[in-house]
Amino acid sequence: MSRTDRDVRVICNGVEKTGRLSQTILELLGDRIPHLCYHPSLGPIQTCDLCMVEVNGELVRACATQLVDGMKIDTLSDRVKRAQKEAMDRILINHELYCTVCDNNNGNCDLHEAVKAMKVDHQAEPFRPKPYPVDDSNPFYRYDPNQCILCGRCVEACQNLQVNETLSIDWEADRPRVVWDHGVSINESSCVSCGHCVTVCPCNALMEKSMLGEAGFLTGLKPETLRGMIDITKEVEPGYRQILAISEMEAAMREKTIRKTKTVCTYCGVGCSFDVWTKGRRILKIQPREEAPANGISTCVKGKFGWDFVNSEGRLTRPLIRRGDVFEEATWEEALAVIAEKLGTIRDRYGPDVIGLIASSKCTNEEAYLMQKLARAVIGTHNVDNCSRYCQSPATQGLFRTVGYGGDSGSISDIAQADLVIIIGSNTAESHPVLATRVKRAQKLRGQKVIVADLRKHEMAERADLFLRPRPGTDFVWLSALARYILDQGWHDASFLSERVDGLEEYRHSLEPFTLPFAEEITGIAADDLIRAAEMIRDAGSVCILWAMGVTQHTGGSDTSTAISNLLLVTGNYGRPGTGAYPLRGHNNVQGTSDFGAMPHMFPGYEPVTDERVRKRYEEAWGVSLPDRPGLNNHQMVDAILDGRLKAMYIVGEDMALVDANARRVQRAFEQLEFLVVQDLFLTRTAQFADVVLPASPSLEKEGTFTNTERRIQRLYPAMEPLGDSLPDWQIIQMVARALGADWSYAHPGEIMAEAARLAPMFAGVTYERLEGYRSLQWPVHPDGTDTPLLYRDRFAFPDGKARLYPVKWIPPREGEPSYDLHLNNGRVLEHFHEGNMTARSDGIRSKVPRAFVEVSPEVAKERGLTDGMWVRLTSPYGQVRVPVLVTDRVRGRELYLTMNDPEEGAVNLLTGNDTDRDTDTPAFKEYTVRMEVLDESPTEPLPRHNPRFAIRRPTRGVEVERKWRRADYRMPGTEGGDRDGSTHERDCLQPEYRR
Repeated sequence: MSRTDRDVRVICNGVEKTGRLSQTILELLGDRIPHLCYHPSLGPIQTCDLCMVEVNGELVRACATQLVDGMKIDTLSDRVKRAQKEAMDRILINHELYCTVCDNNNGNCDLHEAVKAMKVDHQAEPFRPKPYPVDDSNPFYRYDPNQCILCGRCVEACQNLQVNETLSIDWEADRPRVVWDHGVSINESSCVSCGHCVTVCPCNALMEKSMLGEAGFLTGLKPETLRGMIDITKEVEPGYRQILAISEMEAAMREKTIRKTKTVCTYCGVGCSFDVWTKGRRILKIQPREEAPANGISTCVKGKFGWDFVNSEGRLTRPLIRRGDVFEEATWEEALAVIAEKLGTIRDRYGPDVIGLIASSKCTNEEAYLMQKLARAVIGTHNVDNCSRYCQSPATQGLFRTVGYGGDSGSISDIAQADLVIIIGSNTAESHPVLATRVKRAQKLRGQKVIVADLRKHEMAERADLFLRPRPGTDFVWLSALARYILDQGWHDASFLSERVDGLEEYRHSLEPFTLPFAEEITGIAADDLIRAAEMIRDAGSVCILWAMGVTQHTGGSDTSTAISNLLLVTGNYGRPGTGAYPLRGHNNVQGTSDFGAMPHMFPGYEPVTDERVRKRYEEAWGVSLPDRPGLNNHQMVDAILDGRLKAMYIVGEDMALVDANARRVQRAFEQLEFLVVQDLFLTRTAQFADVVLPASPSLEKEGTFTNTERRIQRLYPAMEPLGDSLPDWQIIQMVARALGADWSYAHPGEIMAEAARLAPMFAGVTYERLEGYRSLQWPVHPDGTDTPLLYRDRFAFPDGKARLYPVKWIPPREGEPSYDLHLNNGRVLEHFHEGNMTARSDGIRSKVPRAFVEVSPEVAKERGLTDGMWVRLTSPYGQVRVPVLVTDRVRGRELYLTMNDPEEGAVNLLTGNDTDRDTDTPAFKEYTVRMEVLDESPTEPLPRHNPRFAIRRPTRGVEVERKWRRADYRMPGTEGGDRDGSTHERDCLQPEYRR
């Protein structure tokens, strides 16, 4: 609550009510006032005019009129009712009511509810069709202009919530309509299919195609039949009350066939939660809800529409056992018997440390806990790891060194309220799109400043107030130079450093080499730009730094992450709202998988396996003796296989054969294993090397918890039963443990969480009851259930409570051989997730991005005669790939960018080698060079021209309702020729949290 906010008393219909100065009349009175265009996540739009009330005798819109002490509000007068009815009549001119046969008749149609609440029986003027066809060009949703009431919610969501800035309303048209970009079809526009517009639509104008013809008992009719049904209904039923009564009976029937289940997204680390609507195994829609703590009503294309993989024909539904060169289907009993016999024999012959386990960042916290328990308590080894080794371990290491916890300092809301956001090595708008919306709208609506440092000119770089383009692997240098310059200028937070941080003098001494001229020479960033960045940090009251794999996947990833945290400490940007360090986690549960102990050197809650006190706690709880030395990480496991020291592996939900560096070397290693068990949804490249393959269930078929990038633990619930004989991973892991002799008897994931909470102090207060529905907890969680949305308010996570400036010496990145003359950058695209094991099974997503491609700069294209679609072979010392070219200024000079969405001949890790971060063994995926050969093959389209990156956005302030008010045919409802333009209230286009 703002310090200037206070209680106010108003008189409503003769009764005194108490509200807040920050509230509008509609926010105080809620559903007692009819409304359609208003949405809590969007704020006042003022297009529908339904919320007319009288204030001190004057007609006003309740959605846009703030409370004033002593104001007199009348919501019941004849004048108010006439104005509201007039507004509804105008709306119904644009919308034909046929609720019973409407796909959107599901109890959540705002227009239906408003008509019912107002007891509208007839409309003054008949429905008038618009002269525009339905636009069903997008693979995921369609727009019906004839049902569009022009409320503008979709425009506000697109312009000021998602901030993709595609939608607008053509208010000057004879019959206004929503338009995409400058009037093109949806599929030709800059629309990224995030689904915001569909989510907020109050009627059936915008609908998911997966809902059409599937939701109701009388939907799915052919157009000519539907038209006849609508006409018959109107002839038989004399008024809307009867129509609505019948439609509500039909909607109630739908409730018995449509299941609505809360889940958490299975893609990136933002942690979006929403309801999934299912009808049997058919996924009808994803419906976000305002109470979702990380995302609210926001989604991206993957979370909203990328669920086809759940019902893919490629799903594994029965265990497979290798017989010679082929897999044969088997029963669970047969598969478990083979696993028990083989793993037991290998353990007995060589000892437990010849077995390695890999947990999945796609699985739940409970499943990660069981994997590390299986490794430690049943097999007897600390050889367990997860894919954080491929991406975020260096970020965690940098934070462990300096502030004590290996997670985001605060919440996504802190990023949104920061004065300055610095994004380093992160293609946030494509890799973490919902989180990026919070930065984009804070910048657009509140003036938040943004600095982006990256090799590529991606969307966030284009939007940045300052774009820094360093040479590859040199982020450490310019970050250290910034810290030195800020200290030299006296712009550091001296009191914060004095009271809360140790090591200043030693750290200052370590910065001596990092002058601005040195930084300019090494990084290629002009000294003036570095000074400007320092001044922006100085002038900002609060700073957040976001970073991702462009930082961590280098030989110096831990050191650069340390430099980021050092800079935040120097400037006092920890422990306050709107400040802190935010390493953006790549997978939905990569944070939680590490949190719950699937690491070779840490028990759950990041307690070292070398700590005798901690080890004794687990030994007593589990009734076993545990090794006192850390195990092997996944990089070391591959080395150990090739050295003959690792004989068997159990890999859950990780396609190591493609996602680990130097993929061919990893695949050779798998061929040498005596025994390999793979547990997954599909017969992945890794599974093809297995001796036994176990069919697992995706998130929609299981219960458990995920932990997102904010350290936020959230529950997910099963929306459908497991497919075939597949099972949730926690059940499979327990079956494997029992086959190996363990006496496990967990009946529910809640029991697993309860055990973890008893043993790991970080999760002491975590219970399923406290996580019910959309409730969440951010660790550390105290025994009484108090969680920690913002870390370090009072102390840092070290025994003395002080942070530590950590001096680091810069070591230049690896240099490639001269014959490999092009630097290979790589990463995600918006539409796909990693190699595409899930997203490539969506026809709609594949239509937008059908294959991997390599971005080539105009300079290299000119030098080598390249044009879009030409095929090239990229070769490194470790392998080669074949991909089509896309010429773009997103990259410059001798930089290439190879997208990751290819599990075959374009897989990026066919090119990467064995170099790793010096401290964590995270592969240096971003430090390799290649040479290029142009192939004599027919060109192909590398990226369809209907991909949104080729379109031109149309930024506006939002719905721009003033243009509607200026129309000759508009006057404010309830006025007789007076307030024609409706401008008695100043238009406030800001999002709710930015209005005041």
